[in-house]
Parts: sequence; structure tokens; C-alpha cells
Amino acid sequence: MYRWSRQANDPAPVEKTPMIPLSAPSMKTGSWQQQLAGAFSRVGDLLNYLDLEDHLEPGMAAADNSFSIRVTHFFASLMEKGNIHDPLLRQVLPLSAEMENIPGFSTDPLADQAAHEGHGILHKYHGRVLLITTGACAINCRYCFRRHFPYADYQMTASHWSALLEQLRKDKTVREVILSGGDPLSLANERLHTLIQHLQDIPHLRRLRIHSRLPVVLPDRLDEPLLDMLAGTRLSTSLVWHINHPREISTEFTQAVLPLRHRGIPLLNQAVLLKGVNDRVSVQTELSETLFESGILPYYLHQLDPVQGAAHFAVNDQEAAELYTLMQASLPGYLLPRLVREIPGAPSKTALTPSQNGQPGIDAGFP
Repeated sequence: MYRWSRQANDPAPVEKTPMIPLSAPSMKTGSWQQQLAGAFSRVGDLLNYLDLEDHLEPGMAAADNSFSIRVTHFFASLMEKGNIHDPLLRQVLPLSAEMENIPGFSTDPLADQAAHEGHGILHKYHGRVLLITTGACAINCRYCFRRHFPYADYQMTASHWSALLEQLRKDKTVREVILSGGDPLSLANERLHTLIQHLQDIPHLRRLRIHSRLPVVLPDRLDEPLLDMLAGTRLSTSLVWHINHPREISTEFTQAVLPLRHRGIPLLNQAVLLKGVNDRVSVQTELSETLFESGILPYYLHQLDPVQGAAHFAVNDQEAAELYTLMQASLPGYLLPRLVREIPGAPSKTALTPSQNGQPGIDAGFP
């Protein structure tokens, strides 16, 4: 039986996206594990690298102590040096605003703990379950809805592994398993292989979905053994990336996902609508078009989950609906992600759309 070990959890906008080099071969040193271990873990080091050392503020340290910074060198290489408002930097830079206690923002915004059925299984929607495989990520996004999640109490462990599998075998209504975390691709190939092998031995399971941001910030993670593993299972496998801005789609990432496309594995993307990052139609249009050119289909555009510490990223529903109307006029239907909000206890994601009077409304849910 495979032994599982616990992982630590661990100014004014412009209309055109700045053009900076996307290729960063100099950042590729060593294996993906070595690159991951060498990620920026101090705010000052990241700001020094970006020629922004004068922007270091005392409030950043408090935010970092609350939720530690973690940024791969590769992802930092995609940022524009000297620009404190860079949309990629904004997603990972601790700010004093995170320490404000804003009403309506909580440490468990999606009621994940209430949805926990034991052994790392979250069961919110009919026919599918989510497994908390790890608390580790390659990058700590400041808006992460699980930034306060008690992984030590809710993720899979060796002592509960047999019970987890038995629980999945008994519930024959479950057709799909979603691997989440943290980031499931932070697990070594051997661990993932063991997990997938056990899952595919459960007859009523049909689909495997993996949600990950890791290859976006560390393309070398998509190595040959992982590619073969994903293509070799009997389960219908899809990968859902988390990409918020077109500048995250680097040359290296596009090349890294090409073998997945050749193996016929569906690639989708879910983004989060973030103030100061991607809340302009020009950015959203470019994101959808660049995703499609890379063989990735836009899937969801999420309204921000109201997690404590991320209120400064929030776009109100009216503005979101207006933005979505502009996106509908700018994009063909197959490139238009679904604007949704997750409401705890609802049987599905809830679509947020503009009503005829211009006010935001809700439509039928989506899986």
C-alpha cells in the first residue's frame, strides 16, 4: 500500500495589454521539483527581482505572516519589471488590505467543511465528488478561497485511504472524481499513479477531472510520465487549468500542453474575475482567444468567492454583468465562458447574467 505523507500548506488601467517577452528559458533550471523548491518565499526577494524594492511596505509582512507568499521563478519571469500594478504580480503580492475584516467575507466562503464527508471527500453536487489530495500549491494566489482551509483535518491521509476507496465504491451515484487541493499536480507521479489506479478499479467511476494551476506557473511539470499516465487510464480524463490573464499563457506552457492535445485529453479553463487584473473586456477577450489558440476551451469565469483577505479583488455583480454583456458582443459563443457564482448549498453553480433591465440576475445552474 502506498504511504501518503502530509504536505504543508505551504494606477489607472490601460486598454492594451503591455507586450513583454513570454519566453523565459533562463528560469528553467533543474527538475520541476527543484524549481518548485526554489520558489520565492519572501516578499522582499520577489520585489527585488522585479526592481520594485522601493515598494516594500510594512503591511505586506503582516499579510505574508497570515498567508505566506509563494511564487515560482518562472511565473515571476512573466511579470513586467518595474510595474507594481502588473496583473500577474497583483495576484500574488501580499497587501495590507488583506488584514481588513470586511463584513460578508469569511474563512470558509463555500462551506467546504460542511460538505466534507470524511477522508478528504467533499460532496456538493450530484454524481461527482472532489478529493482534497494535498494542501500544497506551486503558487499562493492571494484570492484563494481555501487560503484559510484546515488541510491537516480534511485532506486524504494514509490511515483513511482504504476507507475513502470503500466509501466511493459504496456510492454508485458518483460517476466523476475531481482531484483538487491545494494543487493535485504538486504530488509526485508515483502518488498520482497509485491514486488513479485505485480510482479506475471502481467500476461505476467514469470520469476523472484534475484542477490545476501548476503547469501554468511551472510548465516543466507536464513531463512524459505524467502525460502517459493521464492518457493511459480507462477513465475519461480532462484537465481544468486556472488562468486569469492572457499573459499567463506563455510559450512554454503552450508547448507543454501540446502533447495533451495530441493524446486527445480535453483542456478547459476556469478564471476568477478580479479587480485590477482582468476586469476589462479587452483582457477577457484576449484571454478567451489566446486560450483557444492554445487548444483550451474557456469554461467558467467565477465571481470572487468571498474569502476573508480578498475583498480588494471583488467586482460587484452589476459591473460583472455589464462586463459579460460586452464579452457576449465581442466573442463567439464557443469562446464565451459561463459567468457563475458558487452559492453554498445550491445544487449547482449559479449563472450570473444581466436581466432585461440591465440588473444582474441568475439563470439555471451549470455542472
